[in-house]
Amino acid sequence: MKDRYILAFETSCDETSVAVLKNEKELLSNVIASQIDSHKRFGGVVPEVASRHHVEVITACIEEALAEAGISDKEVTAVAVTYGPGLVGALLVGLAAAKSFAWAHQLPLIPVNHMAGHLMAAQSVTDLKFPLLALLVSGGHTELVYVSQAGDYKIVGETRDDAVGEAYDKIGRVMGLSYPAGREIDQLAHQGQDVYDFPRAMIKEDNLEFSFSGLKSAFINLYHNADQRGEELSQADLAASFQAAVLDILLAKTKKALVQYPVESLVVAGGVAANQGLRERLAAELGQHLEIIIPPLRLCGDNAGMIAYASVSEWNNGNVAGLDLNAKPSLAFEALEE
Repeated sequence: MKDRYILAFETSCDETSVAVLKNEKELLSNVIASQIDSHKRFGGVVPEVASRHHVEVITACIEEALAEAGISDKEVTAVAVTYGPGLVGALLVGLAAAKSFAWAHQLPLIPVNHMAGHLMAAQSVTDLKFPLLALLVSGGHTELVYVSQAGDYKIVGETRDDAVGEAYDKIGRVMGLSYPAGREIDQLAHQGQDVYDFPRAMIKEDNLEFSFSGLKSAFINLYHNADQRGEELSQADLAASFQAAVLDILLAKTKKALVQYPVESLVVAGGVAANQGLRERLAAELGQHLEIIIPPLRLCGDNAGMIAYASVSEWNNGNVAGLDLNAKPSLAFEALEE
């Protein structure tokens, strides 16, 4: 049987990435051009700057991904691309590149939801057994997703306000940490104690929804009030207290979801899945009861490798797009109907 090669594109935010996946399993290349240094001075991603950077590097990323995979452009079998959610200008750059490549080589174009990419990156660790539950935690999303089979994603719970990664970045900015702040807060948290007892919103409510805006506001108010009094707070204790509250909320809601939707595996994915504290709590509290699958660190952030893995089920299910495929910045999974 002839080898199948999927060329995948991811440009939903501030990472330009192109990858090659062989025969649905083997990730031959996963080129990522990061823009973190360009956005650091702004304390967050500037959409216009992100779009310009994507335009500047995407052609080089394609060439590098094919070279690293050891294949020519004529050996590619299909093209996959993120079409949402994300920054509309950034998405359009990836779509233009993917559609141009697909048109030039007369290849099928596979549309991929960015969040499905995060989830299906778990395929790189092991063959997924369905049904499964997924906790998706990133800078823009916090959601619990029930997956009955590959390609069928239904939301059972999500944040009402801030995403967990967004909360990390905002309190990191207040603390004077560099963007993105998640990793540094995680490291500080391991050196401090939970002494500030921040609120755990909605933790006792019998639903699967999250809320982090109250926690973020409580943190900022405490920090600013201490600053106005000239009182110096321990950065490590602040980080530990904030992270303890976040993890309490995530674990409580995930446990409730597992009761309502009994499964044998839990996928935890997205940029915040790289958080060591989260990994430790999951292993300690849930590891004995079910299989916990977390993609390797290199596949937790935004990357085209995850888009390639997610594209396999879309292609197998006949989900192929025309060249009129457009960006959908607010694309979301459907809610599960009870």
